[in-house]
Amino acid sequence: MILVFRRIGQRRYAIEAKRPSFPNVEMKPAPGYDAWMPHDLLHVVVEAQLGLTRGVFGQLAAGGDAGTFHPSFDPQETSRVAARVRHRLKARGKMLMRDGRDESAQSERATFICWYEWLARSQSRDRRTSAQAMAQQARQVRDVAPAKELRALSDRKLEEICQHLDKLSSYWSRLEVGQSMAVSWPDLAVSASPAVLTNE
Repeated sequence: MILVFRRIGQRRYAIEAKRPSFPNVEMKPAPGYDAWMPHDLLHVVVEAQLGLTRGVFGQLAAGGDAGTFHPSFDPQETSRVAARVRHRLKARGKMLMRDGRDESAQSERATFICWYEWLARSQSRDRRTSAQAMAQQARQVRDVAPAKELRALSDRKLEEICQHLDKLSSYWSRLEVGQSMAVSWPDLAVSASPAVLTNE
């Protein structure tokens, strides 16, 4: 699966999931815009690194809609075909969301912890300042997370996640409105370089 993250406004972005075995889906706009790292790009990294197959992006890869994505149709598609695709996607999405309830909750907790750790470890003073404002909430999230989840977020794993976040942020933070970057799931390879970032 290829995930295309596109800046669609000054503080807005969209995501399209290009799926070889299922219809493509998109979320436009997506929540949690950030100039350094949008919320759902954080989720991509954390879920892939923790091997979560029923978090948001694992559900998309398995043919679901994660409750927030919608099919992206070719303008030539007939309304009957589109309605059939929507119906199948919604049914599969509901099943995967039921199956993924626990992993989705884990993903939210882990994503917040990793966001805090990434900011706190940054060389940027602005990011470290942002982390200080989040410190109490990060402690609260850790307090409610099961011990097994916290073990998965070892110092070594957090360092690996932060390295991926640094790499993806270096692409994302340079995008202008209308430009996009593509990330493959689950290996997190960036399939566009700064020289070939699309400008649509």
